[in-house]
Amino acid sequence: MSDEQLDDEEKAKSPVLKIILIVVGVLLLIGLTVGGTLFASGFFDAKPDVNAEEAIAALEAEAAAQAEAAAAAAAGPNKVKQDSPELTRFEQSYFQLAKPLVANVSNSRKVMQATVSIMTHYDSRVIDNVEKHDFPLRAAILAAMRKVTEAEVADKDFQSNLAEELKIEMNAVLESLEDFGGIEAVYFTEFVVQ
Repeated sequence: MSDEQLDDEEKAKSPVLKIILIVVGVLLLIGLTVGGTLFASGFFDAKPDVNAEEAIAALEAEAAAQAEAAAAAAAGPNKVKQDSPELTRFEQSYFQLAKPLVANVSNSRKVMQATVSIMTHYDSRVIDNVEKHDFPLRAAILAAMRKVTEAEVADKDFQSNLAEELKIEMNAVLESLEDFGGIEAVYFTEFVVQ
């Protein structure tokens, strides 16, 4: 081969070599850019060992704690304990409705007037609810009192029977409005039938 043929061959290889060098240079530049970005973003950092079972157990424990808190909130107020070394006793809280209630005795010309008080072993939320819902409670009490007949008034257990009925009615009203009754006894501090 002559020098001319070698020069021609070298000239023919020269553009191919340039293209290969350019392609390799571009690929190297892209590789460095992508690798540098992944490195900077922390892609190659060591990952914490995540155990799926532990993650599920943690989520279940959190859900159980939330369910327990919701159940405690829905359970209503707590009873207030009284300090006593021998027995577990609960402290009583009393509340008297502000005004006396007056109702006619059923099928009679007689009138019944009573001042009503309640007792609870629960915390102050029960009394707060009684004060808050005074009007519907008074309406329920008056409705129960208007059902009383003269024969029932003559019964020796009349007041205790009426007190028990009022307790049931008042707790029903509170349960419908506050989801918890809490009244444990009803007392008449004044009671007159004329």
